[in-house]
Amino acid sequence: MKKAINLTIGLLLIASFSVFSQEVKTEKIKIFGNCGMCKSRIEKAVSSLEGVTKADWDKETKMLEVSFDESKLKLDDVHKAVAAVGHDTEKEKASDEVYNALAGCCKYERKSK
Repeated sequence: MKKAINLTIGLLLIASFSVFSQEVKTEKIKIFGNCGMCKSRIEKAVSSLEGVTKADWDKETKMLEVSFDESKLKLDDVHKAVAAVGHDTEKEKASDEVYNALAGCCKYERKSK
């Protein structure tokens, strides 16, 4: 009986260490947009990615602060998710089709790459 209890406690400790050993990383990336609708769209796209624990875009600085589990997600995936909803980043450009479908207030000045 005592051996079973010790085994159970040991398994619980191992499980708790694996939960806390996740590699949570916080990064800031520039994302182009203008308004509250942009903020909502960007944060929703990033928050929907598996492994993201925080996504906060500042419309004044155009910077997204994102926290994520590096074992589940790469930063490039964040860039691609944002571009997929119409917003250019430092590394990814949204397709013209998706960008052109944005509301007028969301259309920012695009830089050519």
